[in-house]
Amino acid sequence: MKIGSVLLAALCLLTSARAVPARQAPVHWVGSWAAAELAMEQKNSAAPVDLDDATLRQVVHLSIGGPVLRLRISNAFGTGPLHLTAVHIARPLPDVPGAIIAASDTALTFSGRADVTIPAGAEYISDPVAFPVSDLSDLVITLHADEAPSPETGHPGSRATSFVTHGDAVSAAELPGAEKREHWYVIAGVDVEASAASAAIVTFGDSITDSYQSTPDMNNRWPDDLARRLQASPATRDIAVLNEGIDGNRVLLDGWGPNALSRFDRDVLGPPGVRYLIVLEGINDLGNLTREHKVPPSQHLALVERLIAAYKQIAERAHAHGIKAYIGTVTPDMDNSYYPPDAGNEADREELNAWIRIQQDFDGVIDFDAAMRDPAHPDLMLPAYDSGDHLHPGPAGYQVMSDLVPLTLFGTPEKKINHRKVGAKR
Repeated sequence: MKIGSVLLAALCLLTSARAVPARQAPVHWVGSWAAAELAMEQKNSAAPVDLDDATLRQVVHLSIGGPVLRLRISNAFGTGPLHLTAVHIARPLPDVPGAIIAASDTALTFSGRADVTIPAGAEYISDPVAFPVSDLSDLVITLHADEAPSPETGHPGSRATSFVTHGDAVSAAELPGAEKREHWYVIAGVDVEASAASAAIVTFGDSITDSYQSTPDMNNRWPDDLARRLQASPATRDIAVLNEGIDGNRVLLDGWGPNALSRFDRDVLGPPGVRYLIVLEGINDLGNLTREHKVPPSQHLALVERLIAAYKQIAERAHAHGIKAYIGTVTPDMDNSYYPPDAGNEADREELNAWIRIQQDFDGVIDFDAAMRDPAHPDLMLPAYDSGDHLHPGPAGYQVMSDLVPLTLFGTPEKKINHRKVGAKR
């Protein structure tokens, strides 16, 4: 190659290099709210005609705030594409259920388009939008679907009122005559732009984490109580809480929702910014073993062994992704009417809790059982914390569960403490 050609080539490379703009630092996204998705079972699903040409207005309670947000929409259990013609967000109008502050109504886009088609089995993330939200604030999400999803992907145990009406009313300040439902449909998460120190905790479990028997529209689930505690401490105000509990969920078998092992990737690894995990699950595996008939001791032993192996899998998968994992002991449930448990089930629970308290696979143990049980009858929940069904705590019990979680487990940098036994009564 001639010298002139070499110089020309070098000049072209230099010019090209100068033409490339400097890469911007990546945005640090953190999940502020989430719900575990499942296929709506028949008793919680809507008739297709109800969601044809329908506007759905849904309210979610954020944990941390931020100047910019984005929405995650799920068609994870749909068997065909889900087409939404419009998706809006807004601030709620205080004291008027289902109403928004009209001036705050903001349309979301997806790759610059107002509508979005989500393939079967997929999740879609909206374009980021400048919409400052405060810590512990409510956000209203309104969407319009031209055809009902089949089957519906959503979260039946919302403990929050949603509103459904026909036609495209995404920007309407109020929805007079709308049907009310305590379900969330197709919304999977809200992420906020946050500082590099921000992170999220996933609370991963069953109806106790989903907080059945908490008060509708009052946000007094135990993960909500934990989010408030985190916000009250300057050391942990950058820590979000994502509630990935499902009523009736099991570790090993599908039931209400996919089993914990199969949904781990979507619900724990999927949301952005997750750095911590609290696992509280297993009571439904234990109870369902003998729900229809008694089983021999060998099946009790095999179930406990399989649960322990599954817990180890969860800890290992969390650690592989740099997530600190904590596990809770299984709370008492004797005399509940859902199973009901007998001496064999109670022995299984005690054996499982004994392993949880001494295992070394997780980064720490939160001894919910020790705090919630009646000292005079350790197989029963303390009446002051019992919702009345002898399985689920009421709001007072959920607050106790939240208070049991040491805030020193979280934050940056973490305090150097012994995480092996946390939250246990001495």
